[in-house]
Amino acid sequence: MHTKQHMRRRALIAGALTTATVVALTGCGAGGGDADGPTEITFSYLWGGEEAKALEEIIADFNGSQDEIVVKGVSSPDTQKQLTSMSSSNGSFDISDNFGNTVGAWASKGILAPLDDAIAAEGIEIDDFIPSAMEQMTYDGKIYSLPIATHSFQLLYNTQLLEEAGVTPPTTMDELAAAIEKLTVVDGSGKITQLGLGSANDSTTLTTLGYAFGGSWDGEDGPTPAEDGNLEALQWYQDNVIEPVGAQAMATFVSGQGEYLSAQDPFFSGKVAMIIDGEWRSASAAKIAPDFEWGVTAIPAASPELENSTQVTASTLFIPANSKHKEEAATFLAYLVSEEPMEKFAVALGNLPGRTSLAGSSAFDSLQDFGVWADAASSPNAKALASLPYSAEYATDLATAFDEVVRLTATPEEAIATVEERMANYSTK
Repeated sequence: MHTKQHMRRRALIAGALTTATVVALTGCGAGGGDADGPTEITFSYLWGGEEAKALEEIIADFNGSQDEIVVKGVSSPDTQKQLTSMSSSNGSFDISDNFGNTVGAWASKGILAPLDDAIAAEGIEIDDFIPSAMEQMTYDGKIYSLPIATHSFQLLYNTQLLEEAGVTPPTTMDELAAAIEKLTVVDGSGKITQLGLGSANDSTTLTTLGYAFGGSWDGEDGPTPAEDGNLEALQWYQDNVIEPVGAQAMATFVSGQGEYLSAQDPFFSGKVAMIIDGEWRSASAAKIAPDFEWGVTAIPAASPELENSTQVTASTLFIPANSKHKEEAATFLAYLVSEEPMEKFAVALGNLPGRTSLAGSSAFDSLQDFGVWADAASSPNAKALASLPYSAEYATDLATAFDEVVRLTATPEEAIATVEERMANYSTK
């Protein structure tokens, strides 16, 4: 760990680079402030609650480490308000956050400041970031955002329920199908009382399963929803999760689920035996259900060469193009993605860090089975959805198709064919 004195020296060195950064960042002005005091910048972030508290501690660390910049943190979990500010001629903040799949669309609209020259000036080691996450940070050959945290998805299981059913954690798709059958319980009226495999989010679950079957949702020339692996994953899900219980019974079960990540969460409360979800589950289980016995394993792959397939998403930081203080925002961004603040943030939220060098840090040892998610995130088979101008439209169309698959109102081929028809209308710039 760096000492506070070392952080102070590092921040002051970064401050000395601001002249270079002014030139580097397109549209950057004089930096604000005056000779009598530090420049104040606004960090508007989407986190709230305990996450916001952890972030405010990091902001306080930065403010205490130097006297050139004062960061004002504002918790504003309103993405529409965020976009409105960024799209105006007079923005209300200088740095903010979102998810990696927004980068391409926003960069194509000209509302994000490119970071390449600032990255060079601040000495940020790009090669240390999770490769699959960095793919989402780039648009048209330039970097527009950086990941402070990443997320991968694995198969969690209720230890007691598996033991009672005589099921061992599955390692193949056939074993997973058999486990789902044994762990799903339906009463005499057809009501589901226990579900073998649940889903916190159908779109995330199904896109992740697509990777596990060897599919890919994006190619060099655009979306590729009809790849064989994607269709196989959707058919497998219909055959093994939905059809055995029926779409109506599934809808009734889902509508009656307890709140996500609460004591009544269907996984924590034993209503769902297995679930595909992210690494934050480890920290949440420790806080919300400390006596709950669970485990996590890699999502079974359709074939050996697809082992450790997963989907990676990223929590990212960016500077809006209408920021009044781009140079100071770049210095603060560089601080946030440096090792010590990133590690502190990731541990507090139970997230994977954005840097590969932090993946094996002992700081995460208190989080049960955290290494399973970390190993998957750096796997060659870890994939991320593309972040391009059409990504939001594509995600919406995929969600509609997945809903049809889950409700059994369309075959996978029929549902995906509709997506392919709509692709002709996607914006490419």
